[in-house]
Amino acid sequence: MKIAAVQMVSGPDVAANLAAARRLLEEAARRGARLAALPEYFCLMGMQDSDKLALAEEQGQGPIQAMLATAARELGLWIIGGTLPLKSATPQRVRNTTLVFSPGGDCVARYDKIHLFAFDNGREAYDEARVLEAGSQPTAFDAEALRVGLSVCYDLRFPELYRAYNPCDLLAVPAAFTYTTGQAHWELLLRARAVENQCYVVAPAQGGRHANGRRTWGHSMIVDPWGQVLAVLPEGEGVVVADLEPARLAQVRQQLPALAHRRL
Repeated sequence: MKIAAVQMVSGPDVAANLAAARRLLEEAARRGARLAALPEYFCLMGMQDSDKLALAEEQGQGPIQAMLATAARELGLWIIGGTLPLKSATPQRVRNTTLVFSPGGDCVARYDKIHLFAFDNGREAYDEARVLEAGSQPTAFDAEALRVGLSVCYDLRFPELYRAYNPCDLLAVPAAFTYTTGQAHWELLLRARAVENQCYVVAPAQGGRHANGRRTWGHSMIVDPWGQVLAVLPEGEGVVVADLEPARLAQVRQQLPALAHRRL
């Protein structure tokens, strides 16, 4: 199966972001992808974190979900819909949610980001818990013959989440890594998750300078189960595509049966 990672530089205009996402999904389909993944916050990189609150949708309703469902149906794609804000039971909080749509346009999986990012190096500071409510459940789904495990951005630093998905063929990591943390750790962590779980990784990212002044690392990539980077886009809007080959999965797991050797 050919898979695609979509890179964006989203801003505060939701309609413009949705139009850009649709155009890039069309590009992925033209290039032969059957599964495409959008980045975290593909629909909104607001001027402040609280902008998410006003745009939060109920599951199954709203223009963001409608765009994803329509694109999946019209383009014949499995779409891992980056993340969008979904309403929470907690006042002044939303869930940072990945929804997956089948080629028929049906929502087939939901994952709420479990690990909430916090960072302060004296120059830049972030604390997602001010606006987000954490999820609690790992989520995987089947896309034809593929088993796909879901995660979001900061989850990448917690390998125990990915162990919950074994055996798995593909791990998805939509992200908006900061330039600082991405430069230091993004590729390192993605390749480690691929190697230790002996599966492919698709990692669509935000990549550039946003209207709110934030700069994201980008480097959307697809990694194979041996840790080889098959495709990468350093910065700016675009799509990277690679083939997910079941024979390659089987080869890696046969020659080095590390998953079968686990004792803990």
